[in-house]
Amino acid sequence: MKKPSDYIIFALDVDSMEKASHFARLLSGTVGMFKIGLELFIRTGPDIIKMIREISGAEIFLDLKLHDIPETVKKSVSVISGLDVRFTTLHASGGTKMLGAAAGASGNLDLLAVTVLTSTSASDLAETGHDKSINTESLVVMRAQLAKNAGCSGVVCSALEASMIRQRIGNDFYLVTPGIRPSWEVVKEDDQSRIMTPARAVSEGSDYLVIGRPISRASDPRASALRIADEIAAVL
Repeated sequence: MKKPSDYIIFALDVDSMEKASHFARLLSGTVGMFKIGLELFIRTGPDIIKMIREISGAEIFLDLKLHDIPETVKKSVSVISGLDVRFTTLHASGGTKMLGAAAGASGNLDLLAVTVLTSTSASDLAETGHDKSINTESLVVMRAQLAKNAGCSGVVCSALEASMIRQRIGNDFYLVTPGIRPSWEVVKEDDQSRIMTPARAVSEGSDYLVIGRPISRASDPRASALRIADEIAAVL
């Protein structure tokens, strides 16, 4: 049975193996998964995956957000499938051919399509050429359906769109949501524009919550992770 801590994906948004090792050791047993982002993976390569495997029994989410021609993405996913990670990401905006090619090479790897980045606002979409009549929510749901049809296992989306995706697609589809801020944390400056508390995100249908700074910047990161798990437990 899934425990409250299993919902938590801790974002290893650090720039060195040493810092990643510190958090992997500190949070082992309090989070269900560690997310390795692009910066850390470029600095360390696959060695970071091996290090986390040696320290913790938590699963690994390799968040590379692939977006290229179908054949390049297919070959990249094939390589990632051999790295013993649970999830990796690619952009849904790459379209059906790219997503389908990736799904065909994924093996046991679960592919998550990034719908719209949680830092993206409606004005950002308009600035990059999207019709102003298409709002963020409808674009997210449309891309989630595209990802499902192409063979992806789930999507990365804001928790604000989770319930809409559930209604459209159903339960057999992972919803992984960044932009999570605990109810007890106040952030004056935030680069995420579409955010939600852990408890509400789970209530809305999120399967996994990507959480970084509320844990890493806390005076006691381990206690912060446990407190977030308690908040999730209250709604399960």
